[in-house]
Amino acid sequence: MNLYSDLDAFVTHLTTERGASPHTVEAYNRDILDFIKFAEDHVSAAPGPRDFEQYIGFLRSRGKKTRSIVRALSAIRSFYNFLLLDGKIAVNPVADIEMPKFSPPIPNVLSQEEMATLLTPKPSQKVTLRDRTVLELLYATGLRVSELAGLRKRDINLDAGFLIASGKRSKERMVPLGTYARDIIKLYLQETKPDGIYLFPNKRGLPVTRQAIWKVIRKYGLQLEHAGHVSPHTLRHTFATHLLEGGADLRSVQILLGHEDISTTQIYTHVDRKRLKEVHKKYHPRG
Repeated sequence: MNLYSDLDAFVTHLTTERGASPHTVEAYNRDILDFIKFAEDHVSAAPGPRDFEQYIGFLRSRGKKTRSIVRALSAIRSFYNFLLLDGKIAVNPVADIEMPKFSPPIPNVLSQEEMATLLTPKPSQKVTLRDRTVLELLYATGLRVSELAGLRKRDINLDAGFLIASGKRSKERMVPLGTYARDIIKLYLQETKPDGIYLFPNKRGLPVTRQAIWKVIRKYGLQLEHAGHVSPHTLRHTFATHLLEGGADLRSVQILLGHEDISTTQIYTHVDRKRLKEVHKKYHPRG
């Protein structure tokens, strides 16, 4: 069995059949290729569970963090599942490997007061209407920066109060628009009259780049003294956390964010618990 040619077939499968993003395909290819090279030097026969435990130790010796190791093992497990379904192997040797435990980092979240400051800049800042619309939409909808950049005018229904976001693997979801978001989009369209099909086009009529949106957030995030690094993802985290703090259920937040697995959304319960502990400590007489 030639694992290199099998990897080529798996990459084609990821791209054409699963619709994985170029970033995901590149990461999978890199992680699996690293393991194949390791196996050539350290494994004499078909790799088994002990070989993967040895590989985990090898990755740790190279300074890899637990999160990176888990990602690599997930990629390798998917690769062997592909070989199993293709009839190349009889058993997935990674199926029963216990993943190293790690705690995902708690995302940076802005308070409601900080968001009010960000969305109501000082007159001296000379905020463009386009920038104000970007800021409001990211907080109002929780869109990923790539989803915001690719928004088309036809994806937005101001009368009905929703937009259609095209997420990972081109999966579409409906996201409600609140009054503030609807009003500023309407004003933005009336005043700026953007050319072409996209809500935020660049000078060539193509979607604005993710880097351009990052610059907008960084620029206005500097006015928040104690908020730390503010990014588009900060606004997505803040959107989800404020919904939960307001009483939304986790399943609804999962749908709004476009998460396939609710375990991805559960990180926001950690944020909420952290905030509750801070409130308890500050206001309870025995805190």
